[in-house]
Amino acid sequence: MTKVSTASAPEVSAASDLEVQTHPIAARITHWLMALAILTLIGSGWRIYNASPIFDFRFPEAFTLGGDVEDSLALHNDPGVASAIAWHFAAMWLLALSYLGFVLWNTITGHFWRDFLPVGPVSFWRDFTAAARFKLDHRLGEYNAVQRVFYWGVLGAVAMMLLSGIAIWKPVQTYPLETLFGGFQGARIVHFVFMSAIALFIVIHVALVILVPKTFVAMTLGRATAKPHKGGG
Repeated sequence: MTKVSTASAPEVSAASDLEVQTHPIAARITHWLMALAILTLIGSGWRIYNASPIFDFRFPEAFTLGGDVEDSLALHNDPGVASAIAWHFAAMWLLALSYLGFVLWNTITGHFWRDFLPVGPVSFWRDFTAAARFKLDHRLGEYNAVQRVFYWGVLGAVAMMLLSGIAIWKPVQTYPLETLFGGFQGARIVHFVFMSAIALFIVIHVALVILVPKTFVAMTLGRATAKPHKGGG
């Protein structure tokens, strides 16, 4: 009998010998809202960073969000920072709400415990070395130890980016939180570090989706099928 999948765990039909990955609509909506919010936060955050850089470099204006720099300077004597801040705050609330919804849904349904646990250093190293040698077996919708660690890591990174962002936004009202980050400048550095970690995760995530496009189908349409596959080597 075919098993009914309630989250994103793989489902294998004995009759058709197909793996089936499903994503409930709540998981898909929160996933895509978080993706939209994070991309908006990164683009607008880079424009804000350029106005007051922490390190000795700036991001290319073409990859920032805040309007045309020259037009903004001519009209408002501002390089698009005010517009970037408006985008940043809007995306912050969207990320906070969608992140909370994503965490609550996956906790209530048991998706976190069923698909992201257990995981430990031994299993991580085993799967990491197997993946490096292209010998890691995989099934559609089944998360190996490396993926589990990365997903827990990005969930933690989003939480840290939100907390450090609040400390930067309201340094007086959230003074104890700001102190934990080492002051206002420390909070900015923490915010930058976790933004960078999330940006790196996005690059790796997109690369993996390109390699296994069925995962995109499942996250977009709710369901995808594939024949069982094993890593080569």
